[in-house]
Amino acid sequence: MEQSIVIETPRLILREITIDDYLSISKILQDIEVMYAWEHAFSDKEVTDWINENIMRYNRDDYSYWAVIEKRIEKLVGVCGIIAESADNEDYIGIGYIFNKAFWHQGLAFESANACKSYAFRTLKISELTAQIRPENLSSRKVAEKLGMAVIKQFNRLYRGEQMPHLLYGCSH
Repeated sequence: MEQSIVIETPRLILREITIDDYLSISKILQDIEVMYAWEHAFSDKEVTDWINENIMRYNRDDYSYWAVIEKRIEKLVGVCGIIAESADNEDYIGIGYIFNKAFWHQGLAFESANACKSYAFRTLKISELTAQIRPENLSSRKVAEKLGMAVIKQFNRLYRGEQMPHLLYGCSH
């Protein structure tokens, strides 16, 4: 299956996710430590559904989460992308990133998210970007702040029957 490269940085390739990425993505989404902000690790079905949802979004929106490939080792190390989301019944275009914990604290989340920010502003002509982050997720908050984002508001997001507090970060082009 041809894999469409969307963005390239000095260390990373961001390309469309395919079902062939299931094993690598399941190692990320099924790791409770990685997924603590969601308060649960994904089941096999949830991983498959998540992959299929991203593939559908490529067709509908031309963007979504992309597979992040570390060039040196040629491995999928995370996912990062531009996603349509909402907070308090308002629609936003956001940046999201989730990485295999073996690759945390190497600047890969910032490098990929910064490339997505540039792509959103320059290629997609999006004027504002957001990020929805749990208040206790300090590493993700640092990435958002390094991207030039600031907290717009706090809101609760209903997920799996639970109200979860989030911060909405944002920046403009």
